[in-house]
Amino acid sequence: MNVAEVVGTTLAGLGADRVFGVVGSGNFHVTNALVAAGARFVATRHEAGAAVAADAYARVSGRPGIVTVHQGCGLTNAMTGIAEAAKSRTPMIVLAAEATAPRSNFRVDQEALAIAVGATSRRVRGADTAVEDTAGAWQVAVAERRTVVLNLPLEVQAAPALLSAPPTFDRILPDKTDLSEVVELLAEAERPVFIAGRGALHARAELTDLAAECGALLATSAVAKGLFAGDPWSLDVSGGFATPVAAELITAADAVVAWGSSLNMWTTRHGGLISSAATVVQVDLDPDALGAHHRVDLGIVGDVAECARALLSGATRTGYRVPPIRARLAAEGRWRDVPYADDGDDEHIDPRTFTIALDGILPAERVIAVDSGNFMGYPSMFLSVPDHRGFCFTQAFQSIGLGLATALGAALASPGRLPIAACGDGGFLMAIAELETIRRLGLGMLIVVYNDNAYGAEVHHFGPAGHPLDTVVFPETDLAAIARGYGCEAVTVRDPADLAPVRKWSAGPRSVPMVVDAKVSATRPSWWLEEAFRGH
Repeated sequence: MNVAEVVGTTLAGLGADRVFGVVGSGNFHVTNALVAAGARFVATRHEAGAAVAADAYARVSGRPGIVTVHQGCGLTNAMTGIAEAAKSRTPMIVLAAEATAPRSNFRVDQEALAIAVGATSRRVRGADTAVEDTAGAWQVAVAERRTVVLNLPLEVQAAPALLSAPPTFDRILPDKTDLSEVVELLAEAERPVFIAGRGALHARAELTDLAAECGALLATSAVAKGLFAGDPWSLDVSGGFATPVAAELITAADAVVAWGSSLNMWTTRHGGLISSAATVVQVDLDPDALGAHHRVDLGIVGDVAECARALLSGATRTGYRVPPIRARLAAEGRWRDVPYADDGDDEHIDPRTFTIALDGILPAERVIAVDSGNFMGYPSMFLSVPDHRGFCFTQAFQSIGLGLATALGAALASPGRLPIAACGDGGFLMAIAELETIRRLGLGMLIVVYNDNAYGAEVHHFGPAGHPLDTVVFPETDLAAIARGYGCEAVTVRDPADLAPVRKWSAGPRSVPMVVDAKVSATRPSWWLEEAFRGH
């Protein structure tokens, strides 16, 4: 074998099962080695799509994402997706061919690029260390939940090498944590609330048991939506997406415990959601996360599930779980239960009315991927999900244009579920190349475009101050016609009755994707965007 083949074979042996990328001369051999060793390769149309799809695949499947790119420009094309994954602490390995010749057109400082967006940079140093370097990158990605750019110098890739068993790495566990202060806090709290983030996705049972014991209400950050789906004491999402009743109950809490949640400005409404009188505890594996975004009275370094189990005492307290609260959550706990004045007209449908109608049409077993933009609260909060693996929210970098590729990765990680991509018209058109990938793979995906013919957030941010909006407003585009050109079914929606073709498509066999061009009313910003503007 040569080094490229050793790297690919080693990764497949460690568990790399799905690989996303665009193949060029520099990553041809390592990609083929992965496939020969049993991994399945997905050719996207752009490297950014490959990185985003791998990120989403990792989030939904629980397995590390793998990306393969050409040297130089292949890596730079993928950088937005890599930044999103790195900021989200997604276990992911980017196999990046590397040109080291000083005058190569492809030469860039790939290590600096990785570090600049928060990823970890590693390199395969030579034939003698190929297995060790590859296994080390895997260990960092999996054990530390990091995105790793593994640079593969071209001259090293071609060197003869021997395949050997990868080294084993000891798992480093945090020291036993003293939880006595948390025990005392939960024993005394009258209105405790748990907020679970991405670091708690493995701990639903433990957190549900502990919350029942101490009388806590259950909420999540946006990325962990669905973790407590079906629980009558669930508040759903905390922060800008919170319903009025959820926001009221979180603000009234006297104790808030964040489990694997960063408590960033979105989850806490710029810090204003949590009362200054509440005691705040944060539990996280990463010591640097404690207090990074919000004040913390007590920080605990530890695994969420292990800490929650250790806090179980057997003594049940009522806490926040009283009949009037349960009744309010049953009556007001969903956004669709909150009254609103419909903003639709003859040409446009209110995005709330549209999403509520869509939710009633589609099967419950679904996975929803949401792009960024003014529209994103509507699919996030008005479409229900069966569990936390039914929602994929790539918003750490706040880039638009990630929705299609996110849905691609989520779909491949969720066979049997209906994949739904929720996009704005700007993000959809920005990444439309991956519509061909979705069609080519035969994915029966529903692609919903909230089309206001604009970059809506900018319109609502700058328009009220009288600024000209020519740079962010566009002529009406027939996205349904474009979608048919890609071989998809498509429909334009201006009224709930226009959703009849979606109902028919949803019933099966869903042999091709369906694109819904929803002409949404845009007279006002979404509620979460109004909240964000106030926060600034």
